[in-house]
Formats: sequence, structure tokens, C-alpha cells
Amino acid sequence: MAKSMHDVSDRRNASILININGEMKPRAEAVVSVFDSGFMLGDGVWEGLRLHRGRLGFLDRHLDRLFEGAKAIAMDVGLGREQLTRRLYETIDANGMDEGVHVRLMVTRGVRSTPYQDPRVVVTPATIVIIPEYKEPDPAVYERGLKLFTVHVRRGDPAVQDQKINSHSKLNCILASVQATQAGADEALMLDPHGFVATCNSTHFFIVRKGEVWTSSGKYCLGGITRGLALEVARDAGIPAIENDFSLTDVYGADEAFVTGTFAGIVPVREVDGRQLECRGPMVERLQKLYAERVERDAAEQPRP
Repeated sequence: MAKSMHDVSDRRNASILININGEMKPRAEAVVSVFDSGFMLGDGVWEGLRLHRGRLGFLDRHLDRLFEGAKAIAMDVGLGREQLTRRLYETIDANGMDEGVHVRLMVTRGVRSTPYQDPRVVVTPATIVIIPEYKEPDPAVYERGLKLFTVHVRRGDPAVQDQKINSHSKLNCILASVQATQAGADEALMLDPHGFVATCNSTHFFIVRKGEVWTSSGKYCLGGITRGLALEVARDAGIPAIENDFSLTDVYGADEAFVTGTFAGIVPVREVDGRQLECRGPMVERLQKLYAERVERDAAEQPRP
């Protein structure tokens, strides 16, 4: 059986140190209160980061999104950008890490005095957890590609739960993932409230048609960092990169398709709802190369505290 893109177990992770509110804890001791807002209500924001050549890739963009999300939900992170950056690198250095690492940065509203939604019952500052793990995508996935299945779970209207906030409340995406897994797919393709393609449950979705790169309007998905970079490198190379509404009919008739994400970068799609697509066609291969060059440039230019 082929390995999942997310099958990334590494024995070294058993002995990692996890940063909880500034204290390094062994994995077995890395715990938060059952009254924590994140555990109790999914009340918080998070970021996934990649470590490359000792640098956290595109850190400024990730911190922009984190702090904007925190502001949107009226949550005080408790640390400034420089302090949070130092804490991230202190965690990486405590683990002696340099490459092939995925970092999960999580900030919740803090501990509540009782199980209740009203933030006025929060009695501590924000909880800040940093989990660095050795994680590399299965190299075979870049050749094999992903199988997608369109699920019934939709991306919601911003008045219900704004998808622009990278919140801990991910049940919508989890339900989509469950349905896709039960259908034998790698990822769920999700539609917006109007039936247009929105995104996948944990990645962003693109198609290639007649030399053009298409992705959704972005109205019903997170402002993905890698999504934005894929659009940037395409446009810088003179490739038409379009953000607009399109339907499953456009997907089924596409030449190529791919997904983007911080963890695996740009990954080709081989199949959507039983329709076969060219896996790692010329456009995907070109974009992968352009994106890899952009990652290298960021690592070379980014200062470390």
C-alpha cells in the first residue's frame, strides 16, 4: 500500500522538547490544562512552519497571519513579534534542529475558570505552545500524486465562520477529511456555498488549463502562504495565474492539477472524482522548481535572532 503524504513518523520525535509558555518540556510531559481554551472550545489560532537551512520559511508572512487572526478574535497573544520569533528559535536550538523540521505554533486564549464560552472567564494569559518535529513528505508522493474526492461538506460563509482565520476550530475540515478518507482519497476537495471550487481540507487547490494556472477566488479559504507564493512565482515567470470562480466541470477537463501547503510545498494531483489528470505535468514540474528557488532565496536572505 502506498504511504500517505502525511505518514511522516520519525523516531527522533520521541525525545523532542516542546515549548509550553516558555518552558521546555519532554514530549511525555508536554501537557496543558483541561480548562485551556484550545482544548475546551477550539479558541485560538495557529501556524505551521518549515525549517530550512536553519531558517523558518517566510516567517514574516506567517506571523502576519497569526497576529491578524488573533486580533480578529480579540485575543492578546501576550508576546510581540520579536519575542515570539526568539521563542521559536530557542525551541529549535534546544532540539539541535536545522533541516527537515515542521513547527506547529499554537496560541489559545488561555485557561478558563469554568467550561463556558464567554472570554471573560479566562483567568490566565494566552497559552503558547511550540511543537517542532522532524517531518518530511514521502518523496514518492511527488511522482505518484494525490487522489482527491469532492465531499458534501462546504466551506462556509464568513458570517458563519470566517475561513480567513486560521483557528483551532477545524471540525469543518476534519469532517471533510473523514469523508474523503472513507472514499479512498488522500484529500477532500471542498466547494464554496455557491458550488464553486474553494480549496482542499488541508491544502489549497490549483488546476492548469491551456497554459494558465487557476485557483479559487480565495473568498472561502484561508489566505495560504504557499498558495500566495505559488501565484507569485508563476506571475514573476510570466505564467498567467488567475484567481476566480470555477466549477468541477473545469476541474474534470483540466490538463494538470496540484495542491499547495507549507508542509509539502507543491504536490501534483493525479485524480479527482475518478477523472485522471496528467500527474506532474510540465507546468507542475516548472512551478515546483520555481518554488524551490524561492524557498532557497528566503533562507539565504532571512536574518536569525
